[in-house]
Amino acid sequence: MAEAGASVMKTVLLQAVGYAFLVLGVIGLVLPILQGFLFLAIGMIILSKTAPWAERALERLRNRFPQAGAVIDKADAKVLEWGQKTAAFFRKKS
Repeated sequence: MAEAGASVMKTVLLQAVGYAFLVLGVIGLVLPILQGFLFLAIGMIILSKTAPWAERALERLRNRFPQAGAVIDKADAKVLEWGQKTAAFFRKKS
């Protein structure tokens, strides 16, 4: 039962972080001090783990721009690595 709660919590947390990055990305498109496209890309990569629409959007981007697909794959690997390090850090704390 605890695993089911942890899974739901992980999904909610990933979506909250992903949407927060999307909001920062939209703000960054208007403000010159934020890198809007960077935040949008990070948000989409994070959301692609839980939101089917984001996964489809990234897949269309990969198909349309193959060079961007390689960059997305590298960034995706970094996001996974960062997530694992963060999870390990919080496991040590508790």
